[in-house]
Amino acid sequence: MPSLPMILEPDTLHQHLHDENLLLVDLSGPEHYTEAHIPGAIHVHPRETRGAASPVPGLLPEKAELEQLLGRIGLKPEHHVVAYDDEGGGWAGRFIWLLESVGHRNWSLLNGGRIAWIREGYPTSTEVSEATESSRPALTLDPSTTADLEEVLEAVRAGNTAIWDARAPAEYRGERQSAARSGHIPGAANLEWTEIMDPERNYRLLPEDRLRETLTSLGIEPSKPVITHCQSHHRSGLTYVAARALGYHDVRAYAGSWAEWGNRTETPVE
Repeated sequence: MPSLPMILEPDTLHQHLHDENLLLVDLSGPEHYTEAHIPGAIHVHPRETRGAASPVPGLLPEKAELEQLLGRIGLKPEHHVVAYDDEGGGWAGRFIWLLESVGHRNWSLLNGGRIAWIREGYPTSTEVSEATESSRPALTLDPSTTADLEEVLEAVRAGNTAIWDARAPAEYRGERQSAARSGHIPGAANLEWTEIMDPERNYRLLPEDRLRETLTSLGIEPSKPVITHCQSHHRSGLTYVAARALGYHDVRAYAGSWAEWGNRTETPVE
């Protein structure tokens, strides 16, 4: 199949729906998947992207959990995965981060997701799609996709990394508390995940030039390493993908996010 862009428009996907080696993954809520989904899409519940027993909800699932999930959807190395959800791309982006964390780099985010697909009249199905489970070798995790607590602390000390906080401004300013401490990581720039999507264009990402200009104005520049986070690396699933799609050379998710940082005593807070 031809190479597809990281940010994929619905009309382009429609032209390639029956391509060999295309794997569609729907991260919508179960009720929305049952009601209508893209033909052939396999449903992954958002909670499957999180570890079952992790004390910090955003952390990468255990390797055995990842092997079970990726085996269930029948993922093969030759697959090009197109992920989408019903909310603008947070859960789909987190799933793409999972793929990259196991070294699978052939992916696209459907621009506007389920919202754009349905509003613009593309075909849907109510038939539940299931893959033939694939037996996968033990996964090798790619550490370049994720920053742990110590790496974020070092980035703060060094001051040469752009930290993108995708939470709401009230969370960033400490006016809304969702951990033992409120506020933000020192030096982090705040651009809420909803600010990079356009409701007038069925929740597509902002046009590339506008998004790039907005990020640059906040000091989130392609020349710098970028670490992005939110409360539990759900909303920052979208910001991770956006930075990757813009060609930023070093993008990592702080998967522990504020649920970890704000509940520790040794972490600096502004």
